[in-house]
Amino acid sequence: MKQLISRLKGDKGIWSFVALLALFSFMPVFSASSNLAYLGHGTGNTLGYLLKHLAHIGCGFAIIYYVHKIPYHYFRSISKWLLPVVWVVLAITMIKGTVIGGANASRWLQIPFVGISFQPSAFAALVLFVFVARYLSKTRTAPIDFLESLKELWLPVFITLIFILPSNFSTTALIFSMILMLVFIGKYPMKYIGFIVGSGIVFLTFFVLISKAFPDAKFFSRVRTWESRIENFSTDKPDEDDYQIEKAKIAIASGKIYGLGPGKSVQKNFLPQSSSDFIYAIIVEEYGLIGGLGVLFLYLLLLFRFVIASHKANTLFGKLVVIGLGFPMIFQAMINMAVAVELLPVTGQTLPLISSGGTSIWMTCIALGIIIGVTKKEEEIEQEQKEAARREEALQRLIDAELASEEQQKNESYSIEDKMANPMNAVLNK
Repeated sequence: MKQLISRLKGDKGIWSFVALLALFSFMPVFSASSNLAYLGHGTGNTLGYLLKHLAHIGCGFAIIYYVHKIPYHYFRSISKWLLPVVWVVLAITMIKGTVIGGANASRWLQIPFVGISFQPSAFAALVLFVFVARYLSKTRTAPIDFLESLKELWLPVFITLIFILPSNFSTTALIFSMILMLVFIGKYPMKYIGFIVGSGIVFLTFFVLISKAFPDAKFFSRVRTWESRIENFSTDKPDEDDYQIEKAKIAIASGKIYGLGPGKSVQKNFLPQSSSDFIYAIIVEEYGLIGGLGVLFLYLLLLFRFVIASHKANTLFGKLVVIGLGFPMIFQAMINMAVAVELLPVTGQTLPLISSGGTSIWMTCIALGIIIGVTKKEEEIEQEQKEAARREEALQRLIDAELASEEQQKNESYSIEDKMANPMNAVLNK
């Protein structure tokens, strides 16, 4: 184990908090999967779901390990070439997407001959954040030209978001808000940001109006769901989402301070997405307020390590990559918790590293691998600087010793002191 840990490079704090969240996830997933087990094969045996989650987490940590070995600056050019591939995959998903796990939106794509389904929007978000960081970190001798940025930055961003929007508004809004935060930190001019925000609002309004004109079109089928969720959130009108929220609030209220105990949740049998979207409610029910705050505290500690890693990065690209990949992870966790306590409408965002599901875990692990790769680079630079300092000290000691030896020899060779009693003794004796 010590040998394995010694091979892990980068920020040890990030490694530790990620491992704690992943280890903690097994008990809630094992407990909350009972309703899926009853619906799937009627036995209620959740061992298969636990093993599946174990496989997802195991593959996730393997992804983190191998990705963090790749120099992070390689992703700078990779993001540019992957973006067109992402557009093709998103277009295929829009046309041939499938419904997975009872979800009411076709946002999943099944890989042929493998049988594995994944959510392309999660991968698209990952590529897009790195792409935006790449653009903002480009060396410029003149201020940013708005027309040039429209073509090089915002056109690819809006093309990607247009592909995601029809099936997943919450993910689109999350990606767009995180990109706005990233360009603000990257010192993109505020007047241009205001124009982009206004353009986004106008486009969304236009999209909704078109959906009203073509209510039966499949492309706009999710608009009615968005409207109903917002309306039900503001008016408490009962529907399926309100049912989920009510069960989540009952679970949270039942947990009280110390919780009912691991595996003793009652509402897991009634919540449709108890192991994914509403797993935080099950955590609070079983582990109480202490468990809920503990999970929140772990995410805040992870955010703190992201801030430190961004501050230590010696390149602008490294700083922006850590912010662009780390902050959305924490923001998504906050959204999931806020939905469980009805601070936000139902969005369908999972709890990173805890909720069950392969795509969300693996995409999160790719992001973590890149972030740790940035911290690994800083660690390597620091180690090289220490090694250079030690070599310089050793070289200086050798030089000082050599100079002292030469000085001693000089004093002995040119001494004018006559230590012989009679200089002619050698001749007289002979």
